Amino acid sequence: MRPSKGRIALRRAPHTMSRSAICGFLVVMVLAHHSVLAYIASPPAAPKSLVTPPLWWRAFPVIDSQHSLALSLFTGFNDDFFMSLMFFLSGLFVWSSLTRKGSAPFARDRMRRLGIPFLFAAAIVAPLAYYPAYLITGARGVEGYAREWMAFGDWPTGPAWFISLLLGFDLAVAAIFPLTPNFGHTIGRWTSNARQYPRRFFIRLVAASCAAYVPMAAIFGPLAWVSVGPFQFQTPRLFHYAVYFAAGIGVGAYGLDRGLLAPDGVLARHWPRWMLWAMVSYAASLVFFAKGNATSPLMLNAVGGAFYAMVCASISIAFLAMFVRFATRRRWLFDRISDNEYGIYLIHYAFVSWLQLAMLTAPLSAIEKGTAVFMGTLLLSWGVSAALRSIPAVARIV
Repeated sequence: MRPSKGRIALRRAPHTMSRSAICGFLVVMVLAHHSVLAYIASPPAAPKSLVTPPLWWRAFPVIDSQHSLALSLFTGFNDDFFMSLMFFLSGLFVWSSLTRKGSAPFARDRMRRLGIPFLFAAAIVAPLAYYPAYLITGARGVEGYAREWMAFGDWPTGPAWFISLLLGFDLAVAAIFPLTPNFGHTIGRWTSNARQYPRRFFIRLVAASCAAYVPMAAIFGPLAWVSVGPFQFQTPRLFHYAVYFAAGIGVGAYGLDRGLLAPDGVLARHWPRWMLWAMVSYAASLVFFAKGNATSPLMLNAVGGAFYAMVCASISIAFLAMFVRFATRRRWLFDRISDNEYGIYLIHYAFVSWLQLAMLTAPLSAIEKGTAVFMGTLLLSWGVSAALRSIPAVARIV
């Protein structure tokens, strides 16, 4: 990916692993995840009013009558790793950018490339995305929707929460840099033997993630969110995401071609073992949570938090291993998605909710509806992103 385009994850650099492949993969996973949320088993109740909505309606603007356990397993698998991996990937080039530009220019660049798109997503995309939930309540009219929206007390932004939190992390490291100008190399030393011993990196990542996540999950529960105006984040995962962002900074500071992501490293050679371990750990977590009702809430949150930390690291490293091993050539499809991935991420949620609304009465199964919504969302988001990026001022940011 070209650095001048303000990417939210990886940017192209002279490294064997194809940037477009892994970025395209993550964008596709995000779109697929949101596209099928309306069809998972045991969804929350549909809102009867947006002013006094049921819990979790903001994550499920549209609830369909068709449901699928397979889609629940798919979204659960995604939720265990893909946002954490996005923070890790977003940290990979922070150190090189920070040391090259300096603290203040780096912060200004992040404000422009993340802050402006976040305002666009919050002010335009989010109200469009949640309007179908208002229509499902039986209400009509933009004026009434605006009144209910302003009565929330905050400002839902949907998936744009990631951009605002990433901006917060970037500004934090920009503030730290003048005080401790070698912190990136210090973190990098913790990853220095990951080329030969990726299991040690994995153990350290799981340990740091447990230390960051388990106490927060025990205090707040695993599902709590903080919402202040347009800024939202999942409370127990705040420091967990910071750990992955810092891990990305460390891997990038040490050197992509000589550390964990080295194309001739142990991680790449042993990718089948990591994929198998990821599947085993995810299956073990499913068994634990299926039996979790027999344990106390505190034990459930503590042990469940440890499972989350392990599964998240397992799946993340497994996908990194697979892409380091196989994504060695640029592909047209992934390149085109990668060129537009930031724009696709910013605008896709509006297309998801409106397509889910349009599919409510369609005589199709949950998987068929989810597939149709996903394909429509991908094509529409891709097309709109490409059209917007044809405007030079937009292309310089997105």
